[in-house]
Amino acid sequence: MSNNNSKYKYDPRRRTILKGLAVGGAATLAGGVSAVITSCSAKKEPESSAAAVGGGEMTYRVNPSTGDRVSILGYGCMRWPSLPDSDGVLDQETVNGLVDYALAHGVNYFDTSPAYCRGQSEQVTGNALARHPRDSYFIATKLSNFAPQTWPREKSIEMYNNSLKYLQTDYIDYMLLHAIGNGGMDNFNKRYMDNGILDFLIGEREAGRIRNLGFSYHGDIEVFDTMLKWHDEGRVRWDFVQIQMNYVDWLHAKEINALNTNGEYLYTELEKRGIPAVIMEPLLGGRLSSMPENLTSVMKAARPDDSIASWAFRYAGTPKGILTVLSGMTYMNHLRENVATYSPLVPISETEDAMLQKVATMMLSYPLVQCNDCKYCMPCPHGLDIPGILLHYNKMVNQGDIVTSKNDPNYARARREFLVGMDRKVPKLRQAARCTDCKECNKHCPQQINIPAELMRIDACAEALRRGEVSL
Repeated sequence: MSNNNSKYKYDPRRRTILKGLAVGGAATLAGGVSAVITSCSAKKEPESSAAAVGGGEMTYRVNPSTGDRVSILGYGCMRWPSLPDSDGVLDQETVNGLVDYALAHGVNYFDTSPAYCRGQSEQVTGNALARHPRDSYFIATKLSNFAPQTWPREKSIEMYNNSLKYLQTDYIDYMLLHAIGNGGMDNFNKRYMDNGILDFLIGEREAGRIRNLGFSYHGDIEVFDTMLKWHDEGRVRWDFVQIQMNYVDWLHAKEINALNTNGEYLYTELEKRGIPAVIMEPLLGGRLSSMPENLTSVMKAARPDDSIASWAFRYAGTPKGILTVLSGMTYMNHLRENVATYSPLVPISETEDAMLQKVATMMLSYPLVQCNDCKYCMPCPHGLDIPGILLHYNKMVNQGDIVTSKNDPNYARARREFLVGMDRKVPKLRQAARCTDCKECNKHCPQQINIPAELMRIDACAEALRRGEVSL
């Protein structure tokens, strides 16, 4: 596979960690905004296609199994915008506009699931995409049979058939076994083997109703390794695999959570087998788009016109074995920026890679909660806004608003920012103080966070600040 910009031949994934913080003279993206040049058919190999936003064309990668020409920027449909004051009802009109812009500017891969947006994502995504020619986009969805009541064969097949119905299509381009690894091989067998569902999906691929079959992975490495062993043995062919990868998780995923697996291992195992990788969480749940200034200053010095988030997206898209990088773009400004970053992709240089690994090491010293805002923990049975609480706390850490002494000159401002900001972000009846430690959320967290413990820690910070004491 190759990308549209060949200036850098260096592949930073073929090295051990480099030292140093020097920043070389990397080329900058060309500026300017212009209208759409052309549209493209996702199922063909046009010589050129859409999108002069970042000064050029969208970068594409070719799936070696099918010849699909896939945009390096994929649309993650897990964070669609909702209507104001609607308790999470998705805003179809706004989603339509986002999809229209994405397609017009070269994005042709849309990743959804029956579990996303409280079960609404597939239908809303299907409504938006069905307004366009079916050969202009690729649909990825998942068999998200997490709950035991969906494990019986007929229930899992019903979920699969509902995906076809809601997405208004008679075939799925990229079908995934969803989030395997959580619960180990025992859980995997109950979801996909004991009920014959893996064989069913293989049969659907043979019948043409599934064009590519793969899985997304979190958790127990035994499951990942077993799936690749089956691939090697010819028991099942995996056409692609979705993994979590970013410049922190590349070498430090296990330092963040012992149950996670470093991206270096996951990517390398796929790359040596020629299995394309789809990347999720390139921003580590947003934590790589908003960081303390002492971490971001070196990035700004190297590329003053680039956003902090663009570094993470460039990093995730650089390796040759990456088919697409997913981004859950809720807002149009995020979509425009990411399109610009990948139009075309300017790969990360060796010097830039060394810099980002230094930043990743420094990030580990910050007391962030490792929440990726996937919302799998929702809805909370007691009404808490779990992601809202955790993300507000992380924002305060990144802003330097977690203080350890009343003598800190920043204390008054930090106290106000934490408490007032929390009340604005999360209604009082949905804040951490109402956690009952039922641990229901822990069952669903792919990052294996002890959510009640983190909520209690954050509540203790808030209470200390309310009393005029220190927060930690």
